[in-house]
Amino acid sequence: MINRSNIPITAEQERTALAWLSVLHDQPDSGDQATFSRWLQADPAHAEAYAQAQVVWELTEVAGRQLADEDALAMQRYLSAMNESKRSRVWQWSSGLAVAACLLLMVGVFAGWQPARWVDDLGADYVSAPGQVRTITLVDGSHITLDADSALAVNFSAGERHVQLRRGAAFFHVTHTGEPFVVDAHEGQARVLGTEFEVRLQPTGARVTVLSGRVGVTAGKGAPQQILTADQQVAYGAGVTQTLYAAHAKSQLGWRTGWLTYAKTPLVDVVADLERYFPGHIVLLNAELGRRRISGSFPSRDPQAVLDSLQSVLGFEQHSLLGRVIVLR
Repeated sequence: MINRSNIPITAEQERTALAWLSVLHDQPDSGDQATFSRWLQADPAHAEAYAQAQVVWELTEVAGRQLADEDALAMQRYLSAMNESKRSRVWQWSSGLAVAACLLLMVGVFAGWQPARWVDDLGADYVSAPGQVRTITLVDGSHITLDADSALAVNFSAGERHVQLRRGAAFFHVTHTGEPFVVDAHEGQARVLGTEFEVRLQPTGARVTVLSGRVGVTAGKGAPQQILTADQQVAYGAGVTQTLYAAHAKSQLGWRTGWLTYAKTPLVDVVADLERYFPGHIVLLNAELGRRRISGSFPSRDPQAVLDSLQSVLGFEQHSLLGRVIVLR
């Protein structure tokens, strides 16, 4: 957490301050209040840690509630997949999570509480961790490079090679075997007619970028196919394919060698990319700021350095907690 005073604060004091925030937001009794008062007065660093924790708590309350609801829904899907009989408890948890939403956002992340990722990983054959770019070779000799924090399922059967992108992004170098190679993402698919391309999931659909060869993109069942060639890109969602446009594919696919390159890209999309390389959460609370457009190349290995660079240009505020939660506004 950013400390704007000269009072040194330890990580343990920050964690204790967060714990007290949780207690005091949950109808504390007189004993709790008395114990908290003694802790607060025992050391000036305690008061400073608690004041800073309150700032981050307030900043992340809205985002925390949203994450709480999303994680509760993801947990319900996870329990359903595991044939859990007591599904109703998920909605009870949802209510509790909403009450302590910021605790989920700021403390739960330290324990790896990410049900949405569990659901994706449950049905995946290959997974990459946050910050990890991983290359795999399929049984047909095709190579797939997973971007950080991505998940992929493979199904070679009935004369077709199907790959489902469950999270994140993947770059495909497909070996020709005579059998169709199809990448399912969101409700659409990319059918290989050439060799090298990327499929990237987005909040409302997916985006396909071709480096070489040809790829046929379909936005959904029954939708017309659009053919992409080298240095072309198209996005789709809700059964609709957007306008195809030219793209410098080699630059945009620089994440394979550790670089993230953008050309007039909204900051909200840049932050989403950086979060895949960050071991925690990056929360953007300012919608207007999120619409600001970014151009440039940045090293993916250090998301904090990228945010510091963008902050110097855009002038937004950053609030950090224990190196695991970054709030932008």
